[in-house]
Amino acid sequence: MEKVRFGIVANPEIKRSIIVAKRVYDYLKKDHEVLVDDKTARRLKVQGLKIEEMAVDIIITIGGDGTVLRTLQKNRAPVFGINTGKLGFLTEVLPVDIEASLDRLVSGKYYLDKRKKLKVIVNGKRYPDCTNELVIHTAEIAKLRTYAIYIDGELLEDLRADGFIVSTPTGSTSYALSTGGPIVDPRIGAFVITYIAPFRLGSSSHVVPSSSTLELHLLDPRKKSVMVFDGQVQKKISRKDVIRVTESENEAVFIRFNMNFYEKMREKRI
Repeated sequence: MEKVRFGIVANPEIKRSIIVAKRVYDYLKKDHEVLVDDKTARRLKVQGLKIEEMAVDIIITIGGDGTVLRTLQKNRAPVFGINTGKLGFLTEVLPVDIEASLDRLVSGKYYLDKRKKLKVIVNGKRYPDCTNELVIHTAEIAKLRTYAIYIDGELLEDLRADGFIVSTPTGSTSYALSTGGPIVDPRIGAFVITYIAPFRLGSSSHVVPSSSTLELHLLDPRKKSVMVFDGQVQKKISRKDVIRVTESENEAVFIRFNMNFYEKMREKRI
């Protein structure tokens, strides 16, 4: 049997995640090298390291979609998600019959599902790529902001809103969906722009080619908004900031036992 280098990343705030992580660790360490992220390691009382330092073949995440996204921001290894969270749209299995799932990973009986990510540059500085979405939102509750969005140098529109979301097809089933955005098949190369509480009747989402360059501006002087990368990292922005979004050269790679996107939608009742 070929040895596989595994990484384990769990949500340390969910007790069930730590219990499952212990099962996974104990099962795999008999025949394979297993690395554990530092937060999980403290709960398991084993040696740990940072996610970005894991040189592994597969990372097993145990938690919800947030745990998957946190891992993908810091490491490019294929991710296999075990759902101990809520919806778990990005995860692959529930913590039932874990040993059978781990055996499939070891034997290579799975598919690689490669998804496009967003590349975000602010004033020439690159920030974390986004698997799901980049959110730009007012930094003050109940305070509208005025934003301008350009596509390949052409003004798409400027409008007042709480904010907006630029999502990948993967992210179209996440936050963007709750704001009325469309579900986009992940095989389509596109970005989706969806507004959050726009001050305009009939404002709709825009689906644009992923080959586009998006330029985003906050127009209000002396006002602040905040950018959120996949719900993980935040940065405040002001009128002086220029935000450019393009398709990243990096991909998010998921390990799947079933590649049927529409079956997963039915399972999650989306």
